[in-house]
Amino acid sequence: MSEEQQQEWSEWLDFDSAHVNSVPEAAGVYLMHASMKVMRIGGSDNVRKSLQELLADPCASKAKRFHYMLTQSHASVAEQLVKDYKEKHQGKLPACMEEK
Repeated sequence: MSEEQQQEWSEWLDFDSAHVNSVPEAAGVYLMHASMKVMRIGGSDNVRKSLQELLADPCASKAKRFHYMLTQSHASVAEQLVKDYKEKHQGKLPACMEEK
């Protein structure tokens, strides 16, 4: 079984500083949504730090909930999540990932 198959998503958490600060400082991926609409998909070497920075982002801060999955393969997992999203949404990116 591969590492990705062994990893599991966290439960959906409120996107606020208290919940973000409970996330491990570890590599992983995350999804954020508002009203069940995905706002952002991302991955980093430090999920907590990335989410803390997004609390101040004008677009991402509108997200209401997030969940995450710890994985050392965050770049490839995030890339696949974005690809899957685009396939389901006529090639469009989530709202907070659209190019300006």
